[in-house]
Amino acid sequence: MNQAIYLDYMATTPVDTVVLAEMLPILAEMRWCANSGSINHTMGREVLSLIETKRSEIADIIGANPEELIFTSGATEANNLALLGAANFYQRQGRHLITVATEHKAVLNVFAALEKQGFDVTYLPTKSDGLLDFAVLETAIRPDTILVSVMQVNNEIGVIQDIDALADYLAKRGIIFHVDAAQGYGPLGVNLRTTKVSLMSFSAHKIYGPKGIGALFIRNKPRLQLQPILFGGGQEFGLRPGTLATHQIVGMAKAFALSESRRLTDQKYFLALREQFLAGISNLQNWQINGSMQHRINANLNLCVAGVDGSDLINNLHPLMISAQSACSASLGGASHVLTALGLSDFQARSSVRISFGRMTTPEEVTKSVAIFCQAIQQIRNK
Repeated sequence: MNQAIYLDYMATTPVDTVVLAEMLPILAEMRWCANSGSINHTMGREVLSLIETKRSEIADIIGANPEELIFTSGATEANNLALLGAANFYQRQGRHLITVATEHKAVLNVFAALEKQGFDVTYLPTKSDGLLDFAVLETAIRPDTILVSVMQVNNEIGVIQDIDALADYLAKRGIIFHVDAAQGYGPLGVNLRTTKVSLMSFSAHKIYGPKGIGALFIRNKPRLQLQPILFGGGQEFGLRPGTLATHQIVGMAKAFALSESRRLTDQKYFLALREQFLAGISNLQNWQINGSMQHRINANLNLCVAGVDGSDLINNLHPLMISAQSACSASLGGASHVLTALGLSDFQARSSVRISFGRMTTPEEVTKSVAIFCQAIQQIRNK
């Protein structure tokens, strides 16, 4: 059997060996087994101290204060807590919410739930390149608008939104601004001392950290309040109950530190891999890139291949592993909502695939991937 070539890094990344080495002692050594809530004994207090150290390390990297960072199970939970918590707490000030039609389902489905509670949601269109038109947002804002949510980097097409400009504009109007940064932190980073975002969601498994751990930034100057959506033992400042996963928090902190130190090197490498892939398929006929190339992270390609069903293509690419859309949306079936929002027909959206490169991708794998990709397309077209 041929060894798999994994080019689906925007779905998830493998745990970096440096991150794993940091986590293993926490899993294996008895001294770290205690519950951080067991502060009546030494082991519990030491675990709590370790967690707070890691919280401070992550907070320092993103330009936040430690008390502004809440650990969650990932960006999906962080999005839920941010949007449900803010909307319900501030609903007396207004019940109008704004988001973008190309957001991740972990955001769109929360807004759908809020609509059922009586909130009014405006779903902004994007331009054909996936970028938000600032004037469209300005027009959508009303006196009762309390919250806007825009993702930093789109999980399917890799397009980058200008969250700094959006944050400045919304802060001046006193509107809560939430950003899903699950796909954006790794390639772009963030400095929350200068970016006036109110709420920001993070995930470790998108940046070579463990699955099952993420965080929510909640700005405290000016102080932002959230209504809890889960109830239990009062952990995480009463906003996210449950025993904290020490090993995952340690892994997340290391993944963030590693991402920060490697960012420029990684992005230069990913760009070279992407250019190599594009050069390799340059003789292939009738394909186009979905989304802006100018405002796009280096590791992403989203290609519409005329006359080829994306699912058929993926099924004929073994051992190459890519995706037709986000992992969360793929199980639902249907055409990508992101691509149809860009103006693609259902058929064009179904003819599109996402390719994403990562730290462990080699130039040799890209060469093999190009050959597999082109051969599969020709075979399907010749049927």
